[in-house]
Amino acid sequence: MDAKTFDKAKLPSRYTTVGPARAPHRSYLYAMGLSSEEINQPLVGVASCWNEAAPCNIALMRQAQVVKKGVAAANGTPREFCTITVTDGIAMGHQGMKASLVSRDVIADSVELTMRGHCYDAIVGLAGCDKSLPGMMMSMVRLNVPSIFIYGGSILPGTFRGRQITVQDVFEAVGQHSVGAISDEDLAEIEQVACPSAGSCGAQFTANTMAMVAEAIGLALPYSCGAPAPYEVRDRFCYAAGEKVMELIAHNIRPRDIVTRAALENAAAVVSASGGSTNAALHLPAIAHECGIEFDLFDVAEIFRKTPYIADLKPGGKYVAKDLFEAGGIPLVMKTLLEHGYLNGDCMTVTGRTLAENMEKVAWNDGQDVVRAADNPITTTGGVVELKGNLAADGAIVKIAGMANLKFSGPARCFDSEEACFEAVTNKTFKEGEVLVIRYEGPKGGPGMREMLATTAALYGQGMGDKVALITDGRFSGATRGFCVGHVGPEAAVGGPIALLQDGDIIEIDAIGGTLDVRLSDDELAKRREKWQPRETDYASGAIWKYAQTVGPARFGAVTHPGGKEEKVCYADI
Repeated sequence: MDAKTFDKAKLPSRYTTVGPARAPHRSYLYAMGLSSEEINQPLVGVASCWNEAAPCNIALMRQAQVVKKGVAAANGTPREFCTITVTDGIAMGHQGMKASLVSRDVIADSVELTMRGHCYDAIVGLAGCDKSLPGMMMSMVRLNVPSIFIYGGSILPGTFRGRQITVQDVFEAVGQHSVGAISDEDLAEIEQVACPSAGSCGAQFTANTMAMVAEAIGLALPYSCGAPAPYEVRDRFCYAAGEKVMELIAHNIRPRDIVTRAALENAAAVVSASGGSTNAALHLPAIAHECGIEFDLFDVAEIFRKTPYIADLKPGGKYVAKDLFEAGGIPLVMKTLLEHGYLNGDCMTVTGRTLAENMEKVAWNDGQDVVRAADNPITTTGGVVELKGNLAADGAIVKIAGMANLKFSGPARCFDSEEACFEAVTNKTFKEGEVLVIRYEGPKGGPGMREMLATTAALYGQGMGDKVALITDGRFSGATRGFCVGHVGPEAAVGGPIALLQDGDIIEIDAIGGTLDVRLSDDELAKRREKWQPRETDYASGAIWKYAQTVGPARFGAVTHPGGKEEKVCYADI
């Protein structure tokens, strides 16, 4: 493809590269070694969430260099830049987790600002850890310039005394250690072998869930999100993405042509079929919001309800992302869902073809047991279920993949922070049969809607995973298992019913009927509400305070701006 075939009169980079008035701007580009030919080509932002915080992101810079080669080979001019990442595995279990969800919106904002400020014409975005994936996709649909998403790839599984393990096993080992089930030496060995390579957490936790979303929603090339980070084949996907984004510019195929309501439903179906993270119910509405599409928790949950659970992936199952890739990859899951009517095949994708056209040559693999055919599922309904009731008028969500008991009733034991609950779990000062309530951890009240993996994993490690339940207006990691209900809304900080609970109140959870109730009358709840007083957080300034001022309810994705529906002028059309 010849760069001369691109008409810069319709591309954002005309504001920095075309005409006599832009001589000062071009002088900066010449200063970096660009030729006049490169300046006259489309400028492609290669956005990376690289950092040295964790293995999730460490390979992204190297992969970005391959993307740049692909862009250049197709007569584009790549311009690399980085944005932040907060890695949940490091932030988990302490105040650092308040920064996690906030980082999603900061990533989207910072990519937007870099693109706007420098007038780039397209994006290839690379992301590794949990919030960086939706953050990068949010920026793509917000800007609506031709875009391709690249996942940095999953980590390889570790091995502990002949058993395959992931970081989930390390968190659960902390609980085992607290009750004397394993020794100091055992714990030290587990932590040293659990994460043997670069890449994001290897099971169907949030990163791999959102990687599946990227392929299912059409923003990533087929198979590209399944290849583990250390596999050399990742370079082929990165190079191809660089070339392909130039075709998207030429044909003016934009993210909002791809991310439609039907595509969002496809993404939700793949999450459900794979027993994916409950966090997808937060991120899909946020991505939809950027497009101006109304698609909230209840819409996501409706797809979950009618989609079978077919992929036997940890934490509910036994396999990891590497196993899925070698069995046939994410397209194997999508192919059987499409064949049995659970996906819309007419959706456009970044290949320039529809989802159905992408799936035409995907063959079923009878020699694997990682994924079942959609007409022979593990369970007939999805691995994630929405709940609603007098405790959750705005909904709540629970991951049931791998769970045997889907109902729980017991007295509340209330905590106003994760730390307070974790202390009770560590000291074993709770009782079997209780429903542990962690509140004031929602988007506004946290602030930041922390994940509770440290607490839930400790419970599971103690052997209490099916003997207590836990509900929160915060979130759970994709690695959480057990009867754990998150996203309870309205949150405590705005006076939601979860704020009115007292120790001993009987809470009833029914994941079959989809209900979450407290055994109290409306009159009693109203009396308690009259006495309730808002709580102040410890964050009175800075980024987390700023987030709390603008963030909306979890039901709509915990978003921080009005979204595409209120947009006057889209960046792509400036």
